[in-house]
Amino acid sequence: MDQELYIGLMSGTSADGIDAALVDLSGQQPKLLTTLEHPLPEHARTLVSQLALSGDNEIEKVAVLDISLAESFADACLRLLEQANTPPSQIRAIGSHGQTIRHQPPIKTQRGYTLQIGDPSTLAEITGIDVVADFRRRDMAAGGHGAPLAPAFHHAIFSASKPRAIINIGGMANITVLHDTKEQVIGFDTGAGNILMDSWIQHCKGLHYDKDGQWAASGQANPSLLSKLLQHPFLKEPAPKSTGRESFNLPWLLTQLEGLELKPQDIQATLLEFTSTTISDQITLQFNGDRPEVYICGGGAHNAVLVNSIAAKQLNTKVATTAALGVSPDWVEAMTFAWLAQQTLKRKHGNLSSVTGASGERILGGIYPA
Repeated sequence: MDQELYIGLMSGTSADGIDAALVDLSGQQPKLLTTLEHPLPEHARTLVSQLALSGDNEIEKVAVLDISLAESFADACLRLLEQANTPPSQIRAIGSHGQTIRHQPPIKTQRGYTLQIGDPSTLAEITGIDVVADFRRRDMAAGGHGAPLAPAFHHAIFSASKPRAIINIGGMANITVLHDTKEQVIGFDTGAGNILMDSWIQHCKGLHYDKDGQWAASGQANPSLLSKLLQHPFLKEPAPKSTGRESFNLPWLLTQLEGLELKPQDIQATLLEFTSTTISDQITLQFNGDRPEVYICGGGAHNAVLVNSIAAKQLNTKVATTAALGVSPDWVEAMTFAWLAQQTLKRKHGNLSSVTGASGERILGGIYPA
């Protein structure tokens, strides 16, 4: 069978870089061919963080960053193709998630909004490849949250004759509930993933992340702080639900620390326990006493302390990364957007209304021809 090649691009909430994946989607199961981790320039990371909250001169900052990110995305694509020894002419399309700047889910009768930047026109112009982008807003136009979108891909490639939970731990964390029956797929954000741990270690040590959870492991979780964090209103909201930096960020964390005198490493240990608890609670709740197989993907899959903490709360349950299913945990999200680009070009839906809360399944994204 001829190859059907797509590039998937993902730049997540953590803004720690661009994941670029070359994927063959000609068969029933996606085949990951080549991957590239491409750093974001430091000024871009700083702007992404600043723009998550209201500030001065936002329109100009967004406009400048929109083009700058597209140039970085294009560079990632061209380097990926050079590494794969594959010409741009062989690529059907680039599926670009873009960089989320703001995400406000719908509240009751009030419509929500979402903004991902990284100008797809510039990306198509530089690479000479058709681009599919802006996946989330079509779902929101239909009354959905526009997120998470990965559960549709998880359902397509990870469903089995046994219950499974797919846990993606990026800046935020989300769960996909896959039953062993034909029940609807459920998926939603569980809350903070790595974002608070990353923000705290950057605040204290100037590091972008806590490698292998070592700093957290050197501390002790504080029950009082954990109890305060677990009062976050998002955690009590029913699904469908989604969240972002607007709700979980360093300024919010600093308000929770007021009046507490704790060692920095104990705060980090508590933040890890917070992420672990919010994920584990939802696994227990959504499977109603059943013991699903639990597979973890995203950057959090490399935090052994976090993974072990989740496993300790799920007794007699298999907890592994998606590598056990044949898909590297680092590349599930990038592969998702390659797959979503194919869905768009084939005029197939890319969302699951049972996950996002949209009024129905929709063809997602806009197409930007080269």
